[in-house]
Amino acid sequence: MTIVAIAAAGIGAVILAVELKSVKSEYGVYLVMAAGVFIFLYGLGKMQVILDTLELIWDSIQINEIYLDTLLKMIGIAYVAEFASGICKDAGYSSVGSQIEMFGKLSILAVGMPVFGALIETMQSFLV
Repeated sequence: MTIVAIAAAGIGAVILAVELKSVKSEYGVYLVMAAGVFIFLYGLGKMQVILDTLELIWDSIQINEIYLDTLLKMIGIAYVAEFASGICKDAGYSSVGSQIEMFGKLSILAVGMPVFGALIETMQSFLV
């Protein structure tokens, strides 16, 4: 499937959800959540291409493995937090969605701290 097919599936789910709102509004929410999970899982399938490319880069330039692991963790945290936040906001709980986004940002910051520490150490070694 391409982006056009995924976009069409998402738009179709939203149109059906709007139609279902007149019958029972919770059915529309469930339909949109199911479409979101489908798109999320399809997106995870595309992650294999990204992982293969990053592994090729890692083999080519021989960077420390911790940097690649940290980058992948950051991407994963951002993707999951954005997905969960969007689901919460679509369901009408924007405050919970905002809290998930905030926790995701703090988690990315915490995961990136070892890289920041290594950067500071490298800068100190140049200054001495």
